[in-house]
Amino acid sequence: MGIRPVTIAGEPVLHRRAAEVESFDGELRALVEDMYETMDAAHGVGLAAPQIGVGLRLFTYQYANDDGVPERGVVINPSLTLSKVSGADPDPDEEVEGCLSVPGLSYPLKRAEWARVKGFDADGKPLDFEATGWFARVMQHEYDHLDGKLYIDRLNDRWGRRARKQVKKEGWGIPGLTWLPGTDPDPFGH
Repeated sequence: MGIRPVTIAGEPVLHRRAAEVESFDGELRALVEDMYETMDAAHGVGLAAPQIGVGLRLFTYQYANDDGVPERGVVINPSLTLSKVSGADPDPDEEVEGCLSVPGLSYPLKRAEWARVKGFDADGKPLDFEATGWFARVMQHEYDHLDGKLYIDRLNDRWGRRARKQVKKEGWGIPGLTWLPGTDPDPFGH
């Protein structure tokens, strides 16, 4: 299929827990390839299957890291173990996230600085690695999608109010809204 439309906040698949992947087959590998193409066209650092309307527990990523992990990959049926998240307010300059399903918006969010990621690759081979810093943030962000959470759902009160107001202003929060990377204007200006 190639590049797929990215769902926007309000699409039901984004707000419910995704199902476990049960078959590691050609259909799954084709989905992974479509996800890579979509992620690349959107200039994203990660893409979860629910973001393209597929309610399965997998995500792709593209992020250079210092953790000895290939900078491009897929994690299927992941589990995450996290370090403690600081209770401090997020730094509005250093800890700002965006999301392809909340196109063009960015808000500060505290995340764990370390994550242990377990899961499988597209061939069903086990994965087990550690992620730190921003790479850990990417892993947490994409994993949240698989549990039906957007990063704006995790914002503190101050930033959460701003996000909800902007989502309403944009007319999101309803089913059926998408944007097509590589065709529609890039909401993040890449």
